[in-house]
Amino acid sequence: MLTIQEIMETITMVQEEHLDIRTITMGISLRDCADNDPRAACRKIYDKITRLAGNLVPVGEAIAREYGIPIVNKRISVTPIALVAEGSHTDDYLIFAETLDRAAAEVGVNFIGGFSALVHKGITGGDRKLLDSIPAALDTTERVCASVNVATTKAGINMDAVALMGRVIKEVASRTADRDGLGCAKLVVFANVPEDNPFMAGAFHGVGEPESVINVGVSGPGVVKRAVERVKGSDFGTLAETVKKSAFKITRMGELVGRSAAARLNVPFGIVDISLAPTPAVGDSVAEILEAMGLERCGTHGTTAALALLNDAVKKGGAMASSYVGGLSGAFIPVSEDAGMIRAVEEGALQLDKLEAMTCVCSVGLDMIAVPGDTPAETISAIIADEMAIGMINQKTTAVRIIPAPNKQVGDHVEFGGLLGRAPVMPVHRFSAADFVRRGGRIPAPIHSLSN
Repeated sequence: MLTIQEIMETITMVQEEHLDIRTITMGISLRDCADNDPRAACRKIYDKITRLAGNLVPVGEAIAREYGIPIVNKRISVTPIALVAEGSHTDDYLIFAETLDRAAAEVGVNFIGGFSALVHKGITGGDRKLLDSIPAALDTTERVCASVNVATTKAGINMDAVALMGRVIKEVASRTADRDGLGCAKLVVFANVPEDNPFMAGAFHGVGEPESVINVGVSGPGVVKRAVERVKGSDFGTLAETVKKSAFKITRMGELVGRSAAARLNVPFGIVDISLAPTPAVGDSVAEILEAMGLERCGTHGTTAALALLNDAVKKGGAMASSYVGGLSGAFIPVSEDAGMIRAVEEGALQLDKLEAMTCVCSVGLDMIAVPGDTPAETISAIIADEMAIGMINQKTTAVRIIPAPNKQVGDHVEFGGLLGRAPVMPVHRFSAADFVRRGGRIPAPIHSLSN
């Protein structure tokens, strides 16, 4: 039974502290849609998505009205298309991306994830066809998101894939230059990718997942910031406990919404991802949580320690609230989507190297980073390699979503609008890593991967 105080707390969280359900994501298996005729496969894909997800948006809107909690996005994730399309007699997977886009438009979701490949130990013929199709897919579709897993703790880092992704990202930026390289905002490179992530652009429906499932992503940076402000000057134990209690409340709300959606759609409930996902809105910033802890500006000395405390407390609070916490679950630090991060970059407090250090202790990686448009592909690949190494060694998910902004230089901005926000163009090192990237092969898995 909820108390009046708990009801009032929730109302305050929603109305004043930007609490929302960031996404209800339906995962759909497309493994039974494979066909040697690509057009037949695409018909099966379209029919299955529209049949299973046809009521996703109306159900999400009904729950939002009934509970009074904003549900910002309704989305779909599907089996990695490289696996589904590999049996089809075609060298161009653009037809599959176009099918996903049409199905997403038909059911009314804003993004569909799963134009993806898992290449952490090698690249098959189907994987290569998908990777080669990514630039055209992200240029010509509106809702399709792509992701590529190039490393795991068990397999090491596939540097051939890393080198290739640097070139792919550059081509995506070039093809979407009229939109400030927007296509790159829909492409993520992963290490240790989770199979149940509800957040875009990295969501896909893993091969170990059921036929269909509902995963929920919650977001409450504003709630946590307000809680931290209330314990100003307290010791770190009190600070951690405060964050943990806030995360507990946010998670309970997320699971309530997720289970309700799953029941109405007659599919299993999967997980609640408790990641603190910022938006460009004032007061909805992860950077401002860190500053409320006592940092003058995000990026200064102490930022990594503050983020480590925040990420750990969020996970502990979520785990106490639900037995089904999954996905990424921690704190996101996407520069373009966080007003505090943008300010820190513009004021010179936050650099790319510091962001990389922060990814050692948060839940994802270098996210929504804009760099000069003339940044070489090899430099982008080297940035990816660094981030993949952090994930591989630390047995955690890391990712890179980077935008080499066409015709932009340091000090300029890219403008995406909506939740993707705006990003200041950040400098990269001028010294080359090309010879390192071109070595090819795999960086071996670390010794602690031998855990059996």
